[in-house]
Amino acid sequence: CQAMGIRQPTPIQINCIPHILSGGDCIGCAKTGSGKTLAFALPILQKLCEDPYGIFAIILTPTRELAYQISDTFSAIGKAMNLRQCVIVGGMDMVKQGQELAKRPHIVIATPGRLADHLESCDTFSFKRIKFLVLDEADRLLSGAFDEQLQTIFGVLPKEKQTLLFSATMTEALDTVKQVATNQVLLWEAEAEVATVDQLEQFYVLCPVAVKDGYLVETIRTYSAEHSNPSIMIFTDTCKNCQLLSITLNEVGFDNVALHGMIPQKERLASLARFKSNVVRILIATDVASRGLDIPAVELVINHDLPSSATSYVHQVGRTARAGRSGT
Repeated sequence: CQAMGIRQPTPIQINCIPHILSGGDCIGCAKTGSGKTLAFALPILQKLCEDPYGIFAIILTPTRELAYQISDTFSAIGKAMNLRQCVIVGGMDMVKQGQELAKRPHIVIATPGRLADHLESCDTFSFKRIKFLVLDEADRLLSGAFDEQLQTIFGVLPKEKQTLLFSATMTEALDTVKQVATNQVLLWEAEAEVATVDQLEQFYVLCPVAVKDGYLVETIRTYSAEHSNPSIMIFTDTCKNCQLLSITLNEVGFDNVALHGMIPQKERLASLARFKSNVVRILIATDVASRGLDIPAVELVINHDLPSSATSYVHQVGRTARAGRSGT
């Protein structure tokens, strides 16, 4: 942790880690950028050190990019113990993924759809001995969109396991899980009057629909003039609008990358890597980038199209003002 620059635990880590280490189930809700990934990664690796075998834990996430980010976190803190892990997501070679699963890695990080595909198509691996099941961004996973795939996955898991659910927003689905859970469950929710962090400044711009793109360009120009090479994320509502806006901004001299569901997975990862490493300063994305992605340098988030729900808004603006930093 010290090598990663982490000097003291966050409230969610202080409250959840001891309970997880004692063998209990856990539902953790805290604002974006509050250290939820380490709250489950650290106790899982501690338990793995005590009794190392594969497959030890399964981590499910709603988006492919978040799966790779969680994998990076496990790689960083599990380096000293020769941690073996694999990422199972759509858009990548299924045969290679099957071979990796057959080698029984310690940690499997997956999106529900592709993991369910593997369970239905091959039997070269088993989840009968897993100790941990983690649902990251649990509110999205339990929203109904992944029900069939989750049913397939849960059907092959042992009854004796620890289940950990983490999210930035508490929903009725998570409340229901708490009521039907059999194990001793810790429900820890950060006390907050508002769902966004205090360091986040929020503004809105009223403008005619026909000139919305013009206002966006002027907002980027003004902000860039006041700040030196800022990192900016712009959220749109559809893949089509995302691509069109990316082309438009490139045409008027704002170098950017797009991130949406219609782009091949390898290109999505390449675009995200260019933005994270500050090669490109503007990322235009759909809701696919709103969950969990930790890009510390992001200073400005713009909602070009308003999200359909308050929950989506909280997650989108949560890409900035993370881990105590300020943002707009």
